[in-house]
Amino acid sequence: MDLSQYLEIFIDETNEHLQNLNEQLLILEKEPENENTINEIFRAAHSLKGMAGTMGYKRMQRLTHDTENVFSEIRNGKMKVTDGLIDTLFRCLDSLEGYLENIQNSADEGTEENEDIIKLLNDFITNEGKEGSAQSVTKDQESKADNQEVATGKEKYKELNILDFERNAIEEAAKNDIKAYGITVYVQESCLLKAARAFLVFKALEALGEIIKSSPEVQDIEDEKFDFDFSVIFLSDNSVETIKNAILDVSEIKEAYIGEIALNQIEKQENIVVQETTEEVKKETKTAEPAVTKQTAQKAPAKAVGRSVRVDIEKLDVLMNLVSELIIAKNGLVSASAQEGSSMNVGFNEQIEYLERITTNLHESVMKVRMMPIESVVNKFPRMIRDLCKKLDKKMELIMSGEDTELDRTVIDEIGDPLMHLLRNSADHGLESNEERIRLGKPEVGTIRLDAYQDGNNVVIEVRDDGRGIDTEKVKNSALKKGTITPEQAENMTDKEIIDLLFRPAFSTAEKVSDVSGRGVGLDVVKTKIENLGGDIEVSTKKGEGSVFSIRLPLTLAIIQALMVELRDEKYAIPLNSIEMIEDVNASDIKYVQTKEVINIRGTVIPLIRLDQVLNCPEKETEDESLLVVIVKKGDKQVGLVVDQLIGQQEIVIKPLGKYININKIISGATILGDGEVALILDANTLV
Repeated sequence: MDLSQYLEIFIDETNEHLQNLNEQLLILEKEPENENTINEIFRAAHSLKGMAGTMGYKRMQRLTHDTENVFSEIRNGKMKVTDGLIDTLFRCLDSLEGYLENIQNSADEGTEENEDIIKLLNDFITNEGKEGSAQSVTKDQESKADNQEVATGKEKYKELNILDFERNAIEEAAKNDIKAYGITVYVQESCLLKAARAFLVFKALEALGEIIKSSPEVQDIEDEKFDFDFSVIFLSDNSVETIKNAILDVSEIKEAYIGEIALNQIEKQENIVVQETTEEVKKETKTAEPAVTKQTAQKAPAKAVGRSVRVDIEKLDVLMNLVSELIIAKNGLVSASAQEGSSMNVGFNEQIEYLERITTNLHESVMKVRMMPIESVVNKFPRMIRDLCKKLDKKMELIMSGEDTELDRTVIDEIGDPLMHLLRNSADHGLESNEERIRLGKPEVGTIRLDAYQDGNNVVIEVRDDGRGIDTEKVKNSALKKGTITPEQAENMTDKEIIDLLFRPAFSTAEKVSDVSGRGVGLDVVKTKIENLGGDIEVSTKKGEGSVFSIRLPLTLAIIQALMVELRDEKYAIPLNSIEMIEDVNASDIKYVQTKEVINIRGTVIPLIRLDQVLNCPEKETEDESLLVVIVKKGDKQVGLVVDQLIGQQEIVIKPLGKYININKIISGATILGDGEVALILDANTLV
């Protein structure tokens, strides 16, 4: 039974449980008596414990087991939820996330034992559990009754028949001082994965010795064709205590009975007579794990796990149907091409139109399969803001909307860090201290909002706060002091240009460096990452009222609508979502501002960029009287791109250029046209 095949499912489900625990703990912190939340946390911890145990991750299992114990006490009314307990539980979650990160990278949980957190959890149980001592006694009695019920049953290893070759194996082992044991293992009745538990028991035993017989047969155990117990004949030079500890270390094992087989009493084809052991081994051992049980953890291949996306089955059905339609369309094209005469052209064109409709629908369907709600990214932020409240000693709340807005999986994977930077920036720099807010007549609790919504073929994510806003004078003075700008430049800069300085590398206005922000590595990283995703970021601010950081991202990075243009004999693509309009401009209407060419379109002054000069195209022999200008936008900025000719709108597949082609950022990729030619895709953001 190879558990590595379940690794991706384990990682996905563990992520979900940890996120759920984070959310429920935040609720519990505000509502300590909320029974539904307490039960939900208990269930999530119990599920995590079982999953970790099944996969053989002992440290993770132990930590979740102790967390489950705490909530078991809370559910039974023996403990109260305190601030100290909540802090410890959040530390516990962080450690579990650490285990999961190790598992994602190497399929191994690592060696961190987290003894300090486990001690804290057990201390809470010890110190808070006194008021329910009567209930504890009752629970102990029930537990003893359960064990007695098992004990009164037969130790079924006594009923096993020993065959000749098995007797010979036992005799050979005895010559080397290796004992033969009969073992019967009982699994808890509530266990949902009997075969998995049995498998882990077998793995634990195989690390200590050799199993020579099992009842039922191994195949039946794997197929779960057994009740809640199984028996084995086991050869080992280890003690009964070591063997029993290894078995009981497996989650959801109720009890194990072990007896040493008296070799001289075994008769051919008769029941085993055993010499009962008088040694009692406690089921709940508090000692450190025996070294041997550490070897029982499932050793999956030490490689990073691939990424997976869970897909609604209905979306896959639509996709499958469209692929079928595509094959029909292809067959239609083949048939049409076989015809002769003018009628062929009509049929051929109809089939081409049909094929185009199907491929467009197919593209949209595949897009939907790749889409994920940004909820998976933003759900971890309330916990982060909660921690920042304590670290910065500020009262603040995070309000989120549009978590169900969907983005391409590739964008989702990359957008988490930039958003985290912006939220930390708002908490540290944006919001004033509690005292300052009261003095200014603002609510003591600062508000940070994270809003997401779809706008055409883009998704807009806004991070806003009701803090002090950006002090442009302070930013300008800091830039002058660092030599980022000259005094002459400073005089002519607009507020927007001053704010854009914040996105320069290593630029920070923080007077002191903290572990929250102020190292000058925040906003430039944010800008770079967002632009690498084909998006852009804009800032608006009002002193004393707050700031808004707006991120605009494309829905997908794979297929886009583009305008194809010609420059001399070269073809280029300009993404349609960045195009504002197309104008015919007379050469005589071009004006100059500070030696730069501009045009005036309905009262708006727009700078011109001669694309042929930027892209080093051959010069024209004669200057045209009118120019074809494609006006592109980035936020509220506009620029006119002068092109020779328009080819038309096309749906293009973006192909990366690869790491060997080092060119400036104005080229964002390439596409292959219908005639096999390669056209470069222009990055309008960089051109602006």
